[in-house]
Amino acid sequence: MTRFDDSEAAALWAVAERLADVAGDAILPYFRSRNLIADNKQISGFDPVTKADRAAETAMRDVLAKLRPGDGILGEEFGAITGTSGLTWVLDPIDGTRSFISGTPTWGVLIALSDDSGPVLGMIDQPYTSERFMGGLGRARWFGPGRDEHLSTRSTTDLAAATLFSTFPEIGTPNERAAFERVMNAVNLTRFGCDCYAYALLAAGQIDLVIEAGLNPYDVHGPIAVIQAAGGTVTNWEGGPAHEGGTMLAAANQTLHAQALGLLRG
Repeated sequence: MTRFDDSEAAALWAVAERLADVAGDAILPYFRSRNLIADNKQISGFDPVTKADRAAETAMRDVLAKLRPGDGILGEEFGAITGTSGLTWVLDPIDGTRSFISGTPTWGVLIALSDDSGPVLGMIDQPYTSERFMGGLGRARWFGPGRDEHLSTRSTTDLAAATLFSTFPEIGTPNERAAFERVMNAVNLTRFGCDCYAYALLAAGQIDLVIEAGLNPYDVHGPIAVIQAAGGTVTNWEGGPAHEGGTMLAAANQTLHAQALGLLRG
């Protein structure tokens, strides 16, 4: 993983926060607007995208073109740009567009800076609730209305006492669904539908597990950095790196992660 001194880290965080600021400014005029129109990116199925998604990613790309022109960019809406620095900004302007078009505040802006080994910093930003979850390069912080706290995951070590979140009940393939159900049947409580906000809740010590499948890199780089900085463990369902997408198991600690991973492997 690339090493940065304190001044470099501070400068990179300043860029990340600027990206979140401009994304929020672009998105909020559309949230809960009765005139919002969502286009479908899939021929079969439903994968919505809105003007807010595109406007936010455009705004972030404009900032990076000015402040970090040598860095690469990987964004959900406008693809990849190869840089020269060995660093890539990974952007999901609205993770949870289904929630966004439904008026629920569980979507968020995902921002990460990554090298070949994975994310080195990440942010989950919820501009409507004014919450910002930040992890990596010396930070593990949660900023919200009247809140400025250190992020720290829970100490739950018994799977039977754990709270599990996932976005969709119909997770993944039939085999992946069966694996997920083995964990779901072992925990105390399972909830669905929080999108990236579930990762923020895990990092903030509110829940214990997030299990997902069918992910893209821009879905996971930001949350991985935030959760790991807060003390959590993140892998794919085979126990390997999760930053390339696919499956992801995020746990509050290694003990809980090992129990869940054993059930996923069957």
